Amino acid sequence: MARLTLTVVDLELARRMCEAARATAGRLGALVSVAVVDAGGHLVAFERMDGAEIAGPALARDKAYTAVAHRIATAELGPLVAPGGDLVGMHSADGGRYVCFGGGLPLWSGERVVGGVGVSGGTAEQDETCAEAAAALFLVEETRP
Repeated sequence: MARLTLTVVDLELARRMCEAARATAGRLGALVSVAVVDAGGHLVAFERMDGAEIAGPALARDKAYTAVAHRIATAELGPLVAPGGDLVGMHSADGGRYVCFGGGLPLWSGERVVGGVGVSGGTAEQDETCAEAAAALFLVEETRP
């Protein structure tokens, strides 16, 4: 049986991902919190910009956790948990930890989710853009020989 080679979200990579998200937030004029988690949804790195909202730390962490747990961007969950959606009520599961609006992305290595990034503090669009900047840095690491 072939062994899988996976990119691991370690502390050094997670810190650089946080920096990429914060730099993007600065360009957008947003004040955000950024969380990077591993494949089990455990926090690897967290940063909060000076002046960022007080709800941001919990939301950023939970967005990253949700993205890992469900292997989907949190923005894509919104329509699924809305009344009539396939996953209506899911947002209240796991003690209300699942966040179903933009800013959380899973990090894929091959066919496996190996981590996630969550950003909170700006608009949903700003949070998504910052999370995409962090994920783009992960992809660079993923494609390095």
